[in-house]
Amino acid sequence: MARPKLHPRLAAPRLAEALGDSPVVLVHGPRQCGKTTLAQVVGRRRRYAYFTFDDDVQRAAAEADPVGYVARLPGRAILDEIQRVPRLFLALKAAVDRDRAPGRFLLTGSSNVLLLPTLADSLAGRIQILRLDPLAQIELEHRKPWFLHSLFDADFRAHRSERLGDDLVARVVAGGYPAALARRTAGRRAAWYRDYVETLVQRDVRELGRIAALDALPRLLSLAAGQTARLLNVSELAAPFHVSRPTIREYVTLLRRVFLVDELPPWHSNRLSRLVKTPKLHMGDTGVACALLGVDAKALREDRGTLGQLVETFILQELRRQALALDHDVRFHHYRDRDGLEVDLVLERGRDLAGIEVKAGATVTAADFSGLRRLAGVAGKAFCAGVVLYDGESCVGFGERLFALPIRRLWDA
Repeated sequence: MARPKLHPRLAAPRLAEALGDSPVVLVHGPRQCGKTTLAQVVGRRRRYAYFTFDDDVQRAAAEADPVGYVARLPGRAILDEIQRVPRLFLALKAAVDRDRAPGRFLLTGSSNVLLLPTLADSLAGRIQILRLDPLAQIELEHRKPWFLHSLFDADFRAHRSERLGDDLVARVVAGGYPAALARRTAGRRAAWYRDYVETLVQRDVRELGRIAALDALPRLLSLAAGQTARLLNVSELAAPFHVSRPTIREYVTLLRRVFLVDELPPWHSNRLSRLVKTPKLHMGDTGVACALLGVDAKALREDRGTLGQLVETFILQELRRQALALDHDVRFHHYRDRDGLEVDLVLERGRDLAGIEVKAGATVTAADFSGLRRLAGVAGKAFCAGVVLYDGESCVGFGERLFALPIRRLWDA
């Protein structure tokens, strides 16, 4: 079997910086996205010892005596898959309170601790949390990120690019998981994604909560894949199952905890009350979504509606991954008002705000900027720029701080 190729990760500098001033650093994200590799690459230079709780012996020892286990660790340690031993968090807190030297513990986890306040709060003030996702296109191309800087500076020069065409569809279907991308054919990649989801549901989701209908989760995930980039509709997701809406909502939260799905919150403004306040549902990776939907590149090309949804999710995940390279945190939202005007992505950096509309097609008209113009009016001075990303050739202006930009430019400046 081909081994996943190593790619420089945008998160590496931020991880190294965090280890320089935080006693505990947690890198969390989905299984198989590269967390362990990143931790070992960064930790090797600093002589970290490595321990994984996927090892039954290590896990049993940590569960039996958390305080003693932590006390016996060397001065710098990587603790992999920390969510499998939740009792260890309090022992780590006690150890850090005795010695707050930076970079003592580098943790990785395949469960979103931000959705587990008791665990996150136990290390509040002592831990920095970094999210790592599957590979971004810009990481696969070994390019330096530039788009988000230019977005908030409203600095896009006239430029022509070759259309992506079929290559865009291929990238959407391939997704970003290193082990899947290492497989030589699209069919083998799809098989990897299906096995990945089955293993995750049977193992990690089972460990995280008591699921009355565990066999329903793969079907729920397939329904979620069909709803990607749409407003979250719990009633629609619950319809095929003999369970309540609150139960389906709990299941969606569990799927968020293992990073299979994301919820994109709505953007709010005190200046406008007529806003839709429902989050959008997005799959965590388009390769997983395509495998669940059973669509290959040919089928996706022929289904323009599904392609549009998946390209929107693809762009969201690409920009979230690129945002790791910025010095300032970027918060992602969507905008929709009761007049039907919407913006697919609203990005906030401090008090600065920008909007992005996504089109899978090759043409752009002035009408495509309607939502962005509404957003600019509501945001006022905070609005930096609005961009319609499309699969075209030209970067052109459509008015003050409004631009049409080829999708290719996100990773091919």
